[in-house]
Amino acid sequence: MLPRPRRRRPIDIPKDLVAASAAPLVLSILAEGDSYGYAIIKRVGELSGGELEWTDGLLYPLLHRLERQGLVDSRWGASETGRRRKYYALTDPGRGAIAQHRAQWSTVAAALEAAWDKARVELRSAGPAGARA
Repeated sequence: MLPRPRRRRPIDIPKDLVAASAAPLVLSILAEGDSYGYAIIKRVGELSGGELEWTDGLLYPLLHRLERQGLVDSRWGASETGRRRKYYALTDPGRGAIAQHRAQWSTVAAALEAAWDKARVELRSAGPAGARA
């Protein structure tokens, strides 16, 4: 019998970081094509390697807000089983919002990388833990 792969512990991502990244993630997923709630939640899990596990309570209020802002449209359609399902689609303003989010996140990520690089150098030069007085 083969040994089971060790599953690493999930990263604890604070709610404010999840909330801040939610709109750009949903808009980017909808840029791939129209989708519905469960499929969006599943795609977020795939994109995050299983680290982000969204709930309906996070997604649907966000989709409704994006719709009020004119960034997504919705329509009712039938699923493969014939059940009614609400599909969401990206609008032209939604495409523009993705570009804005991308620029914002790139700026934040670059600042964090620069800060962490500086901290890494500072921490290395300080020597072992507790070496600073």
